[in-house]
Amino acid sequence: MPSVERTFSTTAPRAAVVEYLADFGHAEEWDPGTERCTREDDGPVRVGSSWHNESKIAGVSTELTYTLTELTDSRIVLVGKNDTATSTETITVADATQDGARGSTITYQNDVELNGAAKLASPVVKVLFEKLGNDTENKLVEVLDALPASRGA
Repeated sequence: MPSVERTFSTTAPRAAVVEYLADFGHAEEWDPGTERCTREDDGPVRVGSSWHNESKIAGVSTELTYTLTELTDSRIVLVGKNDTATSTETITVADATQDGARGSTITYQNDVELNGAAKLASPVVKVLFEKLGNDTENKLVEVLDALPASRGA
């Protein structure tokens, strides 16, 4: 099963990070592979909320339906599914102090379980996911550092 994990810091406070990342529609802003991510339900973001995600990685397009399966003040779990894969994105957020300013430390983990014949591509997918993990980390830091200080407070 291909898996990628990154831990990094941001100047954004924990509450703002959790609020922002729990709404997976924001993936268009921080996930380099996401081309479109559309909410499928209404109301406040909550466990059970879902999004239709269209991504392109290494020229291959795919569509998954993501569901928010866990949401606390420090942890977000989103599970995306289609016929060939299940992607579980687990994000943990902790308070951190960096250079005297408050911020957050984020651990982002993405585990992908390939189904059927797609399992044969696991070694190739792992290499692609390592690069995508680096790109995602860089983009997340950029986007989260730009969040308004009052968000999530």
